[in-house]
Amino acid sequence: MGLLGPNGAGKSTTMRLITGQSRATRGAVEVLGHSMPAGSRRVRSLLGVVPQEDNLDIELTVRQNLEVFVRFSSLSAAEYDGAVDRALAAVRLTDRAGSRVEELSGGMRRRLLLARGILTAPRLLLLDEPTVGLDPQIRQGLWDVIEALRESGTTVLMSTHYIEEAERLADEVAVVFAGRLIAQGSPQELLRVHAGAQAAEFRGDAVRRAEVEERVRRAGLPSRRTGLSVSVLRAETMPESLRTALGPADVLRPTTLEDVFVILTGELFV
Repeated sequence: MGLLGPNGAGKSTTMRLITGQSRATRGAVEVLGHSMPAGSRRVRSLLGVVPQEDNLDIELTVRQNLEVFVRFSSLSAAEYDGAVDRALAAVRLTDRAGSRVEELSGGMRRRLLLARGILTAPRLLLLDEPTVGLDPQIRQGLWDVIEALRESGTTVLMSTHYIEEAERLADEVAVVFAGRLIAQGSPQELLRVHAGAQAAEFRGDAVRRAEVEERVRRAGLPSRRTGLSVSVLRAETMPESLRTALGPADVLRPTTLEDVFVILTGELFV
């Protein structure tokens, strides 16, 4: 499941409520059948957490970072080595087990944080902005690892402000804004309900854009500004009379979760 929203929407706060690091001022939080924060000690033994911040020990090797961490877990001593080996293999770092953390690239360090999060085969894995700050190529590699974990049966709750990340990895998306849950469903459901399948973009000066918006509004279709153009959503349902009045679209594209977000909040996703 993906928590999708801009910076400051409340995603990291939600993560802290789940781990028991923060206390809810209103309402109740229940995680894996345990009320929080009263059940935080039990819940933490069932969770794997990958923080947004890199808090690895840079003077230790990749393997040593995991060995130190696993000794504080609920695993028995006989399970330590096997757990470390499995985690390294899952994130494709077996061949770098003897490297010091300070020698790793940013992408490898994120993969090591991910390995630490899955050491104990948690019932629930929390990923707080797992690819923030990474360049696109490294981000794609980490997505491959997260996808493999999901397909192996690991339950993942991931916060992100990357539209493409949520669309690719999440079976279900919760869209959050200003501390509120404003929509929830599979990416396909959210698009179907709020934006349709296609967006038609019409470019032009301010007068042209205003004309497009007014005609589309009268036709009962949603639209949004996208730079110097207007995107008409649900374009596949556009009446023929409206198509004729507007003329050919400059761009015809698939709708995205960003379209959904703008429709629901009236604000750009930044």
